[in-house]
Amino acid sequence: MKLFDMKTKEIKAKALKNHNRKLLRTSAVNSTVAILLSFVFVTSSFLAFGTSSYAAEDLFISAGISPYLNISQVFDSSVTRQEENTSLDINEKMLMEKERLGEHLAMANVQQSLNIRAEADEKSARVGMLYKDCGGTILERADGWIKIKSGAVIGWAKEEFLLTGDEAMAMAVEVGYWLATINAAAVRVREEPDKNADILGYIVYEDGISIIEVISDDWISVAYGDVVGYVATDYVSVKYHIDEAETIEAVLKREAEEAERRRTANRGRLDATADEVRLLGALIYCEAGNQSYEGKVAVGAVVMNRVRHRAFPNTIHGVIYASGQFPPALNGKVARIYESGVPASCLRAAQAALDGETTVGGALYFRRAGNRAGYVLGDHVFW
Repeated sequence: MKLFDMKTKEIKAKALKNHNRKLLRTSAVNSTVAILLSFVFVTSSFLAFGTSSYAAEDLFISAGISPYLNISQVFDSSVTRQEENTSLDINEKMLMEKERLGEHLAMANVQQSLNIRAEADEKSARVGMLYKDCGGTILERADGWIKIKSGAVIGWAKEEFLLTGDEAMAMAVEVGYWLATINAAAVRVREEPDKNADILGYIVYEDGISIIEVISDDWISVAYGDVVGYVATDYVSVKYHIDEAETIEAVLKREAEEAERRRTANRGRLDATADEVRLLGALIYCEAGNQSYEGKVAVGAVVMNRVRHRAFPNTIHGVIYASGQFPPALNGKVARIYESGVPASCLRAAQAALDGETTVGGALYFRRAGNRAGYVLGDHVFW
């Protein structure tokens, strides 16, 4: 098996697909570096013909940049070595990383997700989730459990749901990809594997970028934005990246954000006559006239969700006057409000519901809040 063979088309395609997760975060920094470098180069050329004795780095000091960017480290011919393995060639670096990874690797062997618990006990609290195609480092084994570290999560998982050894390594090859980490203040990305080639841009210290292919002992190709660039291997460390676990706090936050998104996601506009808008507004007034605007929209959304649903009538009038559904419609109160005049806020909420707005997602029912489970908004619970 050609483990971690950077020459394969599969790894190349994978790297391109997963490239540059940090590039968006650093694009502004890269642009600033490029502008500053251009400024230094132009100004230095000008000063060379004048009488000033300022060096290039002095210009950075005057701009307040010198503490963060050592100009001598930007050139891909004079980068100070800062990592232990930079004395190795690129293939030796990859071999070292392969050995480090394989020694204690565990990969999730599940279809969806695996609970990571605080203790080696199924009743213990969850501290994180390890998803399909994610992995971590084995710390300890005990009675059918494995303690792993994956990202910010440290905890125990059932051994039967993990792959280790050669099986874990084989999965890692399928789902992971190589990253190059920069050991200099900034390194040039070139259009060709040649130190005289044109410059595409810069990668700054400790940033990671996806490796596409090992071109030679001296150069690697990388996924730089939407194009392929080339970086000198002297200035990089390598890491084989495998997606990691998610803390339970992050899981709960993400789920809450997703629930909020679904609760307010527009459900699509439905056309209605002026009489239907007024009828819906009258029902809103009767059911939620003393509620917040969000609460009013919620009642209107329930009616419109029913109009869309095959289990209910497909008209506003049919839904509102369905047997046993809305008491104010059946006892005549809705009709009286319709005739006497509907408050503007209720008409506005009715139009919002017709436009697809909702504050309760696809809820089909509501009642006064109490023992019923659901989303509580004001005095009502929706489900």
